[in-house]
Amino acid sequence: MNRVLRRSRRLVPRTLRGRLSLVALATAALLMTVLTVAFNAVMDEHLQHQADDELRTRAAAATTTVDTSGPRVRVLETVNDRLLDTNVWIYAGARLLEKPPSATTGSPLTRAAGRLAAQPKPVCATADGHRPVRLCSRRIPGHDATATVVTALDLAPYRSSADTLLLASLVLDAVMLGCTYVLTRLSVGRALRPVRTMTDQATQWSAVGSDDRFGAADHPAELARLGGSLDALLDRIRTVLRHEQQLTGELSHELRTPLARIIMELDWWRAGPRTDAETQATHEVISEAAQSMRSICDTLLNDARENALNPATAPATTDVVPVLSDLLRSLDPPDRVKATVETGTRVLQAGVAPALLERIVGPLLANAVRYARSSVVVSARRLPSGVWIDVVDDGPGVPEPFVNELFQPGRRADTGDGHDGAGLGLPLARRLARAVGGEVSYDPGHTHGARFTVSLPAG
Repeated sequence: MNRVLRRSRRLVPRTLRGRLSLVALATAALLMTVLTVAFNAVMDEHLQHQADDELRTRAAAATTTVDTSGPRVRVLETVNDRLLDTNVWIYAGARLLEKPPSATTGSPLTRAAGRLAAQPKPVCATADGHRPVRLCSRRIPGHDATATVVTALDLAPYRSSADTLLLASLVLDAVMLGCTYVLTRLSVGRALRPVRTMTDQATQWSAVGSDDRFGAADHPAELARLGGSLDALLDRIRTVLRHEQQLTGELSHELRTPLARIIMELDWWRAGPRTDAETQATHEVISEAAQSMRSICDTLLNDARENALNPATAPATTDVVPVLSDLLRSLDPPDRVKATVETGTRVLQAGVAPALLERIVGPLLANAVRYARSSVVVSARRLPSGVWIDVVDDGPGVPEPFVNELFQPGRRADTGDGHDGAGLGLPLARRLARAVGGEVSYDPGHTHGARFTVSLPAG
């Protein structure tokens, strides 16, 4: 059974055009079969009626030669009576008076004529012998005697006409089925050509994240709906690609600092013989940098998953002051820069996870330490709307023409300032802050340096 099913599945076309053509062919074949059977049945009935009418006409002509006015039935001799006697039997009751010259008394055709003559009413019947023959009877009433005329007609010409009609109809059906299949394939192929074109375009556009879209203009309703679905799919693919590129850039940006520390420590350790204490210190720095890298990866990946799934989870709580102090120590400001943390209270809770707070404030502190001339001040305070963290430095500040592009990914005010960077730190900080209901902003009115403010929900 399974083998039969597998074979039948192999016979089913794989393409939509082939399947629609097969369905159209099967439907047309069924319809033509019904029409052919009905047509030939009607034609057979019509030919039989023609034969019966011919027999009744002959019988009516033969009755002119039969006289039933007297006590006995008499057959009159007329001109051309041989034509009238052809395939004609005349009975007086059950007694045969006259038969065709070519028929014998005991032949099957004569016996069939006798059975029809014995019927009380006029009837017709078909005798299937060597050649099919149609017989019809006609009664001739009289005063004292009743006669019956039976006429016969060879059905071979009629059967030949019926067979010719059947063969012609079958040939016509085969031609029509072939034309139906070809026209259906051509029509379906032409109808599906825009779908194939749209599919190829969607494949190309999805690979490169193109802005081109199909739209609904100049398309039939079905293709317009398909175009709308493909446009929505392309938008989702573009969003996923953009998020993937953004996540890759953010990971590379955030991992650059701990990787640089690891490389620097390894280079220093390999530069000459080191004591056990120095080797141990190097191991601790590398381990701390590796833990930082793992924390960065976990934070960014968890944020990406949360943005994709939007789970309703309760926010974490973090003590802000220790995290800020640890960040400043890990950045290791140069001797010329004095970095301090100012807070009005020792306990200041923010409604974010510690690792997420580091990822939000870290890029701001890194930029402040990098560009400050002498001081970096980090202040944290509690407000009714949440927790505010200000990062202020006395560096050159942000150039006024670049303020509007400050939080755009991949943008830097001065690419030749001698500092490595991809312009992803500030956009990452703002995106992470907004993900937890906060914000990162720049104060353009601040003079003598730069001032960035982080607002976070209270813990």
